[in-house]
Amino acid sequence: MRSVAGQVFLLQSVIMVLFAAAAGGALVVQARESSTQEARQLSKGVAQSFARAPGTLDAMKSGDPTELLQPRAEDTRKNSGVDYVVTFDPQGFRWTHPDPKLIGKHIYAVREGGAADRPFTKTFEGSLGLAVDTTVPVYDTNGITIVGFVSVGVTVASVDDVVMDQLPQLLGFAGGALAVAAGGTALVSWRLRRQTRGLDPSEMTRMYEHHDAVLHAVREGVLIIGSDGRLLLANDEARRLLDLPADAEERRVTDLGLEAGTAELLGSGRPVTDVVHLAGDRLLAVNVRPVDPDDRPAGSVATLRDTTELRALAGRAEVARERLGLLYEAGVRIGTTLDVVRTAQELAEVAVPRFADTATVDLLDPILRGAVAAGPGPEMRRVAVHGVDGARSLYPVGELIRFVPSSPAAVGAERGRGVLDVDLTASGGWMSAQDPHRARRVLDLGFHSLITVPLQARGVVLGMASFWRSDGAPFGREDLAFAEELAARAAVAIDNARRFTREHTLAESLQRSLLPGSLPDHSAVEVAHRYLPALEGVGGDWFDVIPLPGARVALVVGDVVGHGLHAAATMGRLRTAVHNFSALDLPPDELLGHLDELVARIDSDENEERDSESVAGATCLYAIYDPASGKCCLSRSGHPEPALVHPDGTVEFVRVPGSPPLGLGGAEPFETAEVTLPEGSRLVFYTDGLVEDRERGIDAGLEALRHALAGAGRTPEETCRDVLDALLPARSSDDIALLVARTRLLDRSRVAEWEVPGDPAAVAGIRAEVTGRLVAWGLEELAFTTELIVSELVTNAIRYGIEPIRLRVLRDGDSLICEVADGSSTSPHLRRAAITDEGGRGLFLVARFARRWGTRYLARGKVIWTEQSTRSPAVEPEEVSAEDLLDQWEDAAW
Repeated sequence: MRSVAGQVFLLQSVIMVLFAAAAGGALVVQARESSTQEARQLSKGVAQSFARAPGTLDAMKSGDPTELLQPRAEDTRKNSGVDYVVTFDPQGFRWTHPDPKLIGKHIYAVREGGAADRPFTKTFEGSLGLAVDTTVPVYDTNGITIVGFVSVGVTVASVDDVVMDQLPQLLGFAGGALAVAAGGTALVSWRLRRQTRGLDPSEMTRMYEHHDAVLHAVREGVLIIGSDGRLLLANDEARRLLDLPADAEERRVTDLGLEAGTAELLGSGRPVTDVVHLAGDRLLAVNVRPVDPDDRPAGSVATLRDTTELRALAGRAEVARERLGLLYEAGVRIGTTLDVVRTAQELAEVAVPRFADTATVDLLDPILRGAVAAGPGPEMRRVAVHGVDGARSLYPVGELIRFVPSSPAAVGAERGRGVLDVDLTASGGWMSAQDPHRARRVLDLGFHSLITVPLQARGVVLGMASFWRSDGAPFGREDLAFAEELAARAAVAIDNARRFTREHTLAESLQRSLLPGSLPDHSAVEVAHRYLPALEGVGGDWFDVIPLPGARVALVVGDVVGHGLHAAATMGRLRTAVHNFSALDLPPDELLGHLDELVARIDSDENEERDSESVAGATCLYAIYDPASGKCCLSRSGHPEPALVHPDGTVEFVRVPGSPPLGLGGAEPFETAEVTLPEGSRLVFYTDGLVEDRERGIDAGLEALRHALAGAGRTPEETCRDVLDALLPARSSDDIALLVARTRLLDRSRVAEWEVPGDPAAVAGIRAEVTGRLVAWGLEELAFTTELIVSELVTNAIRYGIEPIRLRVLRDGDSLICEVADGSSTSPHLRRAAITDEGGRGLFLVARFARRWGTRYLARGKVIWTEQSTRSPAVEPEEVSAEDLLDQWEDAAW
């Protein structure tokens, strides 16, 4: 019992004994009260029930109430558990009683303790112990006269019996509680001895003294504060850090003269971790923890650390971390596009506001064009300004600045290193020399520090970047090193953009030179076109309108897969080849066949000579339109089908048989489609860049094109504008070529046709009819030469050709066209005739008097055609010398 645990166990034992005694007494009182109450309720209930039971009143009024009531009274007593049921008359003589000997005896003191005219209950001590009796009057039918009384009694059971039944449970509970208390005490005693390692009080005292010495020797302040905000303990380090007075203990923390924030934090007791507070000239990291883990008001412990020097080091480390993060961000944000100006703007946006308040970028003019500057010159063009409102006072974007030799830009460009001006107000002489008025405005707006760094990549100075500060501390040497690193990274991105600009400019110039500068006016069609190169670089899209003999016109559009110089050069080769093949007046399917062979041969030759890009993937759509008949013949190789807008505004896509792209070496021949176009129809040729991109499939693009083309009454120029407004993507990844041709038909009055019989004698009549038609057209001056041409061509067709033979004369603008068709597939060509030859000079005369002539082949037969100008005077035969007539060419077989 000397130990704390033993004393606690003794106290618990006494408490449990007292608790058991109190519980037993309470149980006795509760049992007595409960039994008495239950007896009263039972007695009253049985008495009232018996008095009001049917037959009770009649039995009492009968001649022998005992005979009728005694059996019923005994049955009620036995069934209800009461001790007796007694009935008696108003004079007090019993009618019933459990003991028959007492029947007829008089009852004394019936009304003692209650009125006779209403029920009453009384408790009394009888021979059987405590009992409860209830007497209920029975009234006659008039409710006034009392006929008799019913008295029911119940004996209250002995309270000692009830208590004795529950006393074992009470004692068992008390014993169990004592056993648990003893076990808990033993466990606590064992844990205390284990935690104190079996130390006795003297040893515990020595340990406390040791801990007290350590507490005052540590280099961290420790404060113990009570729940009322009073300082209970402060070690030596805490007194030094907070400069506490000698009598600080037992005083409130708020009365120690500390900073208001520090005193409030220490006195609040709320848990905090490493909250920095200023105490004099020191920065203290404060930690507060409550003493009681259940958050009851039991005080708190605060620890203090001097972080003044650590804070300075952490500040420098934080600045270095932010600078590294800014360099990483610069690597991500600068150079997102291959545009020189946009890259310069990204440099200025990255630097502001995390490094400077305003940033400007100036570049040499040749850099903007993609060229390489001969050296750092004094003139640069401002391409980016980003920063505070005062940035408007600097040179604006687009202005050409000539820097004075003493300016930081000129000095930095000459030395190839950054220049730091810590205080512009002290070193602003160069600003006055550069622009005095602007210098005053810059200083008035608060700009006080400047770093100017050359943008230098691969040993070439591209321009200068300037960083200005109007707020905060001026720039330092560390800032200069960072600015040089930032500018070096940006310079590489700007140089990459410059190189791309140079290549893009060269490729675009090459492509523009290879594309038609303007399309020729033609009586067959009215055309409009658009060409838009991709943002990533020029590609191989192209288009052309080629006049053909017989007032016909060829419409062509193509696409070479890829971008850059190779795609542009390949496009030029294909366009030239198409022109050459068109000069042979080949049908569309034959022309694409020759073009396919050419592309395959070029691929083979280039792959053998050098490992270069191939042309495979080129597509082409070629169409020939004849305004005399309104027929259009089309063929395509891997190209999208053209759209046809009818005069009423409806749109359809012309079904042209598809073939693989050019150069893939397909064995199948190209196929053609022929459609008849009403006058005023619009043929729309385009490349896939118009209807397909990364965000839109070709089906959706074609449907959008259909909606954009729908509608009547628009010119080709208006059609091009509406189509591009509806379909042009915000950022095109492929070239777009668009060609719109509105068809025309030749006036039938300007076309004359004759069927020529196979008799040479019919030639004279044909000549006369042709002359008459020329007179009607007002072309009498061409009659002689035309008669000569017609006579020669028709005669040769009759002599060497195969029927049927047809002659057609057309007037198309300033041209007069003669065409002779026959069923033979042989073609004439010029040859030199000998002096002794009697013939063979007719074809030479045709070539001499016509502006041009040629042959084109039909599905069956051929057409020999000539074209004369109606503007220039005709060449008369007399102008030809005899020597020329004798020493010329002979005709070949037809």
